[in-house]
Amino acid sequence: MTAVQTRVAELMGTVASVRAVGEPLDPQAASEAIDDCLRELSELEARFSTYRTDSEVSKLRRGELAPGEASPLLAEVASACEVWSRRTGGRFSAWFGGEFDPTGFVKGWAVERAARHHLAPLCERPGVIAVGISVGGDLQLFRAPDQEWRWRIGISDPRRPGSLLATLELGHGAVATSGLAERGTHLVDPRSGRAAASVLSATVVADGLARADVWATAACIAGADDLSWIGGAETRSGLLVAADGRIRSWAGTAELVAAEGATSPD
Repeated sequence: MTAVQTRVAELMGTVASVRAVGEPLDPQAASEAIDDCLRELSELEARFSTYRTDSEVSKLRRGELAPGEASPLLAEVASACEVWSRRTGGRFSAWFGGEFDPTGFVKGWAVERAARHHLAPLCERPGVIAVGISVGGDLQLFRAPDQEWRWRIGISDPRRPGSLLATLELGHGAVATSGLAERGTHLVDPRSGRAAASVLSATVVADGLARADVWATAACIAGADDLSWIGGAETRSGLLVAADGRIRSWAGTAELVAAEGATSPD
């Protein structure tokens, strides 16, 4: 009989949910892996949060810590942010406003890192079918190599709270969503300093959550009229909803929907 173990915790200013599925499922092994994953996420949050005065990032921002004194993890994140700024053509930046703020990258990176360290190995144990984690609706999912299990994921319609725009079935990989629906106009184009408001939501599917998260944000910054970036993004697929109601989607490097005025059925 299929068994499911679920754990929910408050992390990173939102809710984290971990689910392990097995037939059978070793409850102790699953519990230990989930504990370790959530513990690492808590430690990463303590190190990188811009809301905690005692975090390493906050100390760096206040000048209490010199860049050369940063931990290897902070140096790794700063280096990755530089790389992603180049890859996105400046649509993502951790230095907009003059201070280092890796928030737009570090959540996806941290969730993927902790999940690969502690959850992915569960899929190598006998009987385990799949395991995944959701943090604030962003997902990193794994499946045992010999299984056909598929996660069924709902994509919210930002124009109709509580409604689904589409559903996605995914065996393994990551899904991230960015936009205005949950937090209002909070995204700023680092290239111009202007608010990005032409995309209500952008959902991106990729192999890892760090990549999916960065490109979901970059898609919102690029705007509803610009999908030129998908050619070099190495994402699997994605969908965005424009403020004017248009829906654009892609798979790999090919756009699937680009019709003027296209909307989902009422």
